[in-house]
Amino acid sequence: AACLLAACGGGGSDDNARGALKETPQTVATLTAAQLDTSTAASGLQALSGKARCDVRVVALNYATVGVAGEATNASGVMLVPGGTCTGPFPLVAYAKGTDVQKPRTLANPSEAEAMLLIAVYAAQGYTVVASDYLGYAKSAFGYHPYLHADSEATTLIDAIRAARNAAKDVGANLSGKVMLTGYSQGGHVSMATQRNGERDHAAELNIVAGAHLSGPYNLSGSVKLPVVIAGYQYFVPFLITSWQKVYGDVYRNVGDVFKAPYASYIETLLPNPTLNFTTLATSGQLPGGKGETPTQARDAMFQAAFVTDLATNPNNGVVVASRRNDLLGWTPKAPVFLCGGAGDPTVPPAVHRDV
Repeated sequence: AACLLAACGGGGSDDNARGALKETPQTVATLTAAQLDTSTAASGLQALSGKARCDVRVVALNYATVGVAGEATNASGVMLVPGGTCTGPFPLVAYAKGTDVQKPRTLANPSEAEAMLLIAVYAAQGYTVVASDYLGYAKSAFGYHPYLHADSEATTLIDAIRAARNAAKDVGANLSGKVMLTGYSQGGHVSMATQRNGERDHAAELNIVAGAHLSGPYNLSGSVKLPVVIAGYQYFVPFLITSWQKVYGDVYRNVGDVFKAPYASYIETLLPNPTLNFTTLATSGQLPGGKGETPTQARDAMFQAAFVTDLATNPNNGVVVASRRNDLLGWTPKAPVFLCGGAGDPTVPPAVHRDV
């Protein structure tokens, strides 16, 4: 839990304006401070979160944003609003979740463990929170999820901030105007991309005062060249490759040049999945891992040997080129930044992604 959560005006009358609300914000639940204390005490989370200072209103959002080519679309998400004895004004924490393979999942659900962490650690302590479900998830009509595509990640979260501001009056959120950014794993990449693009392109609109980016793959071009196969390779790498193919169109010529049978026949539409989660993707045989395969064995079962060699040796390999486009290196933050990662992380090693 500690690793997960260490830690702009917009819209108008146009329903397609970025950040405009596509639906009236829906209150999913209102949790009192006493209810939250009972829950966090029972789960052991209270040692990290402390006792709740505020009641929390859980609000589902559906808002206008844009896709990878600037086309109008939508995304859903959640807004967590402090209440009860807490009157504000409140800073706004924009949170980006980690990799999710379940297409229907939304954070506008207080029974979700990740949502409860956000409620207990942030909202119950006096921070308004907004989090996006991302393009291609939950209520989003976008045709796929552009996984680890930095620019669309940033626009989706920036537009969530705008949506929260547009919803604030209706849901009783007294916002201070300060924006803080944080995220974990993929979300660390999202929150950092949002800080970079937000400070560069929307400085007058977004009052970004701090960023806490946790265990994010900021050096993607370094990651794809790693000689050691990362844990979870069978999920993250196919998701990344097929996503970038949809974004750029030139990562590979034929899916069979990259993936072996039977994966080549369905991998481009497998993730995110309407019914399967990380465990059942493997146990059902849709991806390797259900029989105890090591990360290297999973890679070798899925990927063509020639592709693996080319990925490691060819700087013009389509995946390598796309990874350089989505690195988050070579920029200077204006607001203070906190970076956190696990020293022994087998998927996102800090030596690759932080110490560069």
